[in-house]
Amino acid sequence: MVPVSDEKRGVFAISVAAGMVRMEVQNLRVYERRGLLRPDRTEGGTRLYSRADIEVLHRIRDLLAEGLNLAGVAKVLELEAENARLRRRLARTGEG
Repeated sequence: MVPVSDEKRGVFAISVAAGMVRMEVQNLRVYERRGLLRPDRTEGGTRLYSRADIEVLHRIRDLLAEGLNLAGVAKVLELEAENARLRRRLARTGEG
C-alpha cells in the first residue's frame, strides 16, 4: 500500500477546518455535496480534512468573494486541476 502524503492525509475535524478557513461548518458540507472536495472519512463516518483540502477551501472562499457561484467555482477548480495534470505530464516528458 502506498502511504498517503502528509498534505493529503485527513487530520482536521470539520469544525477545525471551518475555523481555519473562516467558514461555517454547513458550507463545508455543501461544498462536499457539490463535489468541490472530498474529505477523508473515519470508519464511523467522521469527516477529516487534509492540508490539501484546506487549500481548496481557501480557493473556494476566494472565488466566491470574486463573485462566482458554486457552479463557476466547480468549473474553475476543474480547469485548474486539469492544468496542473498537464503541467506534470509535460514536466515528466521533458517538454516543460
